[in-house]
Amino acid sequence: MTPTDAVNGLLDADRAHASAAASMNVVDAIGQVLAPDAWVPAGGAMHVGRDSVLAFLRTNPANLDSRLEWAPIRGGISADGQHGFTYGFMTLVRPDSPSVPLKYLAYWVKGADGWKAVAYKRGVRPAGDVPTAMRPPLVPAAMVEVNHNEADVAQLAEGLGDAERAFSVLAGEIGLGRAFERNAAPDAMNMGAGPDFLYGPQAIGAEIGQGAEGPSTLTWGPDHAIVASSGDLGVSIGHINIPGEGGAPGRRVPFFTIWRRDSPGAPWRFVAE
Repeated sequence: MTPTDAVNGLLDADRAHASAAASMNVVDAIGQVLAPDAWVPAGGAMHVGRDSVLAFLRTNPANLDSRLEWAPIRGGISADGQHGFTYGFMTLVRPDSPSVPLKYLAYWVKGADGWKAVAYKRGVRPAGDVPTAMRPPLVPAAMVEVNHNEADVAQLAEGLGDAERAFSVLAGEIGLGRAFERNAAPDAMNMGAGPDFLYGPQAIGAEIGQGAEGPSTLTWGPDHAIVASSGDLGVSIGHINIPGEGGAPGRRVPFFTIWRRDSPGAPWRFVAE
């Protein structure tokens, strides 16, 4: 299998989930996408496990009679062909009110049931025209065999966690925007606040760092990291600590970040978050 074949297989799986969702409500549509141990930031909290996510979604009655439409605009794949990511545009279609434009990002792992998302998030976006053409996929130079040594994979995950922690430390030294620029891959994506995604280190750093001059007071780190056995693609999952002002209590905001590197010895750079 070539790298292009591998990423196309993931994109086809994402599209197949979207096609099946046409006859499902929101809860069932998300449920078919998620792995049993999925991590999903929603409603200001990190929900761990598909059952927990679906229970949260059911607390909103609108999710029981609305549906989702979506299509990916980019995919990436690990060199072992077992991990990947997709992101794209989504629409929440409600029966008696206007549709809601959304964006989504998913990190996938291939298992016995095919491709399932182990980290997944949606975000509301302002209405507006967006480019929906497929962006070039992010693929390795060549495919490699799966490494089944759990100790090796655990060590890779620890290394990715170290990269996330170093990212936080750097922001405390040089500022949030500059730290994002330094840690972003050249073709990195950030969900952004506008109708479209943000692309590239400069655009991401400018928006993230807006109004946040000087060293950052935010700190963050991973609660969990998942890395392909090939050591070139992974996702870090955790919380951002936001200090309170004027004696007010601080807040913890859930996040996940997708990282990639060209080889196990190269530095990690984030590609989607």
